[in-house]
Amino acid sequence: MLAFFGRLLGKTKEIQEEVDPMKKFLIVGLGNIGPKYHNTRHNIGFKILDYIAEKEEVTFTTDKLGDMATFRFKGRTFVMIKPSTYMNLSGKAVNYWLAKEKVPLENLMVITDDLNLNFGAIRVKTKGSDGGHNGLKDIQATLNTSNYNRFRFGISDEFSKGNQVEYVLGDWTNEEEDKMPERLETSHKLIKSFGTAGINNTMNTFNGK
Repeated sequence: MLAFFGRLLGKTKEIQEEVDPMKKFLIVGLGNIGPKYHNTRHNIGFKILDYIAEKEEVTFTTDKLGDMATFRFKGRTFVMIKPSTYMNLSGKAVNYWLAKEKVPLENLMVITDDLNLNFGAIRVKTKGSDGGHNGLKDIQATLNTSNYNRFRFGISDEFSKGNQVEYVLGDWTNEEEDKMPERLETSHKLIKSFGTAGINNTMNTFNGK
């Protein structure tokens, strides 16, 4: 009898999670798959999610259109996705996982690099242009809206004219690597704040840090 009620309670909790989508958040880190891109500036989205997975003691598994890991914090479920579609087709993965996990658009956060911000600078926004970023451009085209949350991580623009591609797809400098752990920990706190304190409080707390 106890086993029966235990199973019933488990089913009830599953149903509750399914009908309460506002407590589920989709966090998409943009990047390119493959070892040659692993530690490049363009892959900061992947790097942040890898850090969070390590700290939350969860593991990414390969699934449709990306690698997926989930963790829970204060009653919220965070679904983390590293798209396997390459940067220029990121929208396909975002659209698929929004639908599969039944996550409302306002609970989506996309993590991306930004050339217009100094290294490690943070800017969280609820909408905006793609800024010339191919990943954001494809997401906007696929979702047919620019009204989604994005977390821009500054990679600076310390490159000579004509070398933007090489710079973006280049590795971090030793100085940047030294500063990275603190920046990754701040990013971890930002993502949890997004799910628990809301987007407006998160912008007020983390923008400019």
